[in-house]
Amino acid sequence: MKETLRYLAGIVGPSGYGSKSTAEQKMGCVEGATSGIGAETARAVAKRGVRVVIPARDIKKAAELKERIRKDNPNAEVILCEIDLSSLASVKRFCNEFLALGLPLNILINNAGIFSQKLEFSEDKFEMTFATNYLGHYLLTEMLIEKMIETAEQTGIQGRIINLSSVIHSWVGRDCFHFNQMLHPINYNGTRAYAQSKLATILHAKEIAKHLKAKNANVTINAVHPGIVKTGIFRAHKGFITGKNLHILGASTSCYVALSPQVEGMSGKYFVDCNESNCSVLANDESEARRLWRQTRALIRRRLYQTPC
Repeated sequence: MKETLRYLAGIVGPSGYGSKSTAEQKMGCVEGATSGIGAETARAVAKRGVRVVIPARDIKKAAELKERIRKDNPNAEVILCEIDLSSLASVKRFCNEFLALGLPLNILINNAGIFSQKLEFSEDKFEMTFATNYLGHYLLTEMLIEKMIETAEQTGIQGRIINLSSVIHSWVGRDCFHFNQMLHPINYNGTRAYAQSKLATILHAKEIAKHLKAKNANVTINAVHPGIVKTGIFRAHKGFITGKNLHILGASTSCYVALSPQVEGMSGKYFVDCNESNCSVLANDESEARRLWRQTRALIRRRLYQTPC
């Protein structure tokens, strides 16, 4: 409750930023705002001279975003690729196509997310919110992480992975966090499913941070709460959590954790408003993070590679 009140009040933290700050103030690289976190983040990092790869399910919308980025920054290099995060086969195909390009990879922002009020299933027959918000990002990270480690070794520049989470991860109790039930829920609740997926992204970040440390890799991974954002999720579901009076504040923390020298070397952390913050007790449970990683790895091995975990 204390952290929520600090967020709503816009109280600044040790970094000098709070929830009232914008991406432009924090990064000095975004002029105005767009309709969503991912688009604003792409614009922000492009203005810093970063080559941006935009994986998108809707290539037409991605092309429109590319034009907006190029209008603001004619020298920006933007690459569009097709992907459906809810489909393991699509994620695998995208990663193989990206790796075939031979490009370096310094920053990976796992941004895509959905919220569904009704129970839907992916083509893999998994609950759609969990498949998109967690499983797709898990596989994306797994397939690209060695390229990030290699890039960091070759360039001497630290690689950074950012998982977008949410403060509502703390709404999930241990009795509601069971892997098979999240894949195939019986009594579905959209808000609970969304919160479960966002808890999973934090546990994923914490577990992968341990793996990276064990490898002595110059790559970090952190989870962030993006802020209150008017995205497609909220436009489609106005009654969800905060109602219709929303503001675009969401790219700031993602950009800060991706680019700021202040977070150099920090890994396995959770950030809110560009400051390290506290997550729930369950999100800090190392055994739960390890269990989730093992279960997810085994599932993907069986589904995509027909091999045991």
